[in-house]
Order: sequence, then structure tokens, then C-alpha cells
Amino acid sequence: MGVVVIVDTSVFLNLLNVAAFNQRRDEVSRQFEDFVEQQANFLLPMAAIFEAGNHIAQLSDGGQRRRYAEIFVTQVTKALDGDAPWRPIQMPDIGRVRDWLADFPKFAMQGAGTGDLSIVRQWEEACDRHPRLRVMIWSLDGHLGGYDRDP
Repeated sequence: MGVVVIVDTSVFLNLLNVAAFNQRRDEVSRQFEDFVEQQANFLLPMAAIFEAGNHIAQLSDGGQRRRYAEIFVTQVTKALDGDAPWRPIQMPDIGRVRDWLADFPKFAMQGAGTGDLSIVRQWEEACDRHPRLRVMIWSLDGHLGGYDRDP
């Protein structure tokens, strides 16, 4: 395990191949295979799970909404059971959320929401837990894609 990869919503939706959110599916799939070869440890933040579920629920086509909701449930359940390539990051306790909220006005001024803030804070915690490993946020969003610490 040479790299810890925190999977953002934009990447998760492409990996699930959700219509209207899979424009970079081929690129993401290739990167995923590269990370698998590197024996990456994939982490799935709860924010990415919640945001992906919200995007799926807002699909305009009811048939697609149902189809992707079922795929989503299967994949998240596998993650919770330890049967997926990624594992979910535990929900933070109230004290950590309180600390994160103190930084929210600064993030809001940069156009980043609370989900992004929580992912950045989880990246910082992963950097502390794994000082000798590369830790990165894998995102298609420019403001999160820059979080990549390679000691």
C-alpha cells in the first residue's frame, strides 16, 4: 500500500457509471486500474456517499433513477461489508464536526461546501495517520484535486 486515495463524489459517480455524471468514465476507469496496481487503499467519505445519493435521486428519468439507486445501494453496502475496493470513512464525532465548522466561513468564501470541508479535514487526518505514505483526494473538481501529499 503506497498510496491512500480518498474518493470524491465526482470520481465515485464515474466509477458507478451514473448517467449525466459519467462524462469522464474512461479516464477514471484507467486511473482506478493504475491505483489498483499500486495496491492503493481507497477511502470513501460519508460526504461522497451522501452527495452521490443526492445526485442519483435528482435524475430526471425515473427508470434511470431507480436503476442507479439500486447500483448505488449495492456498491455502498459492499463497502460497508468490506467487499468493495473502497471502505467508508467513519462519521466524525460531534467534537470534530464542531472543529470543522469553525473553518466553514473560510471555505464558503472559496466556494466550497461542508462536504468538501469534511473531505479536506479527513485528508488531513489521513496524512497524520500515514506519515510515510502518499495521501491524496481523487477528485475531478479542481479545488479538491490539489490535495496530494507525497512524502
